[in-house]
Amino acid sequence: MLPWYVILVVVAAGTLLAGTLGAAALRARSRRSRSPLHSSVLHHLVLPVRLVIALVGMEVATAAADMPPGASSDLQHLWTVGLDLAVGLTVVRGVYVLSDVVLARFPLDNPDNLRARSIATQIQVVRRVSMVLVSVVAIAVALLTFSSVRAAGAGLLASAGLVGLAAGIAARPILTNLLAGIQIALSQPIRVDDVVVVEGEWGRIEQIALTYVVVRIWDLRRLVVPISYFVESSFENWTREGSQVIGTIHLELDYSAPVEQLRAAFHDVVSASPDWDGQTAVLQVTSAGTETMQVRCIMTSADASRSWNLQCEVREKLIAHLQREHPGALPRLRVAFADPAGVPDPVGADAAV
Repeated sequence: MLPWYVILVVVAAGTLLAGTLGAAALRARSRRSRSPLHSSVLHHLVLPVRLVIALVGMEVATAAADMPPGASSDLQHLWTVGLDLAVGLTVVRGVYVLSDVVLARFPLDNPDNLRARSIATQIQVVRRVSMVLVSVVAIAVALLTFSSVRAAGAGLLASAGLVGLAAGIAARPILTNLLAGIQIALSQPIRVDDVVVVEGEWGRIEQIALTYVVVRIWDLRRLVVPISYFVESSFENWTREGSQVIGTIHLELDYSAPVEQLRAAFHDVVSASPDWDGQTAVLQVTSAGTETMQVRCIMTSADASRSWNLQCEVREKLIAHLQREHPGALPRLRVAFADPAGVPDPVGADAAV
């Protein structure tokens, strides 16, 4: 019979060769099919599956090899601990594969991506919660293979009440954010790629982690907020029911401004813009002050980014139209003159300054 160390070397080499050939075949198939499943399996599962196969092979080889009892027992225990951890890693990576396949069916780059954002939010939270739970279980199972840990189990159970109370007080912020994350996954006050206003900052939800949320601000800064904030505090969500956004601009104009002609120019500008979704475009006089009147323009766009671009475009082109066609319609300062005797001009002559 071959020496035990030769058997272990042969098994390790065979496992390594088989894993390498399997990974190469999977890469070749993934290049041909370009399937999200193949790509995700190649990215997430190749390494943990190779570890599981290697550890199973080493455990079988150790049991079959003619080794000293002490060395055989220690090696088998080492392979068992490694196998527990490798199986836990495989389960976590398997959850990642399933989430990648689901997310591939619902891309976020579609114009109407409400359902995709909802699913992406749930997937992110479920993936992180499963990673924590599986990791805790795998580590606990691995530790229970040690006799000293099992012997200490009775003492730990006896003091579990006091320790649990102390741990609960110390970990209250973590538990609060963890429960808030689960609540957000179920009720979804925010979703991935939602447009929100948080602490006066306008941005998009970039990432929903287990205990925090990353908001990408319009100037590419990142605002990191505890996830419990979105359960306990008020905030603006511009895309709660859909991605369509109503944009608004206001113009302060002189009373001589021709409203009907300005309305026609507004419709021409909006109709020619690729950022308008073709649904709503309204120009109205919304207030009348002592010197100027306020004109409000509202128009809809498919999302917040297009809405912002459309607002800037309409504002610029309407001002240019007024400067070119009706310069007198722009705001003016009116001054009333009186004669030297202190009697006001009976005609009420005004002058634009």
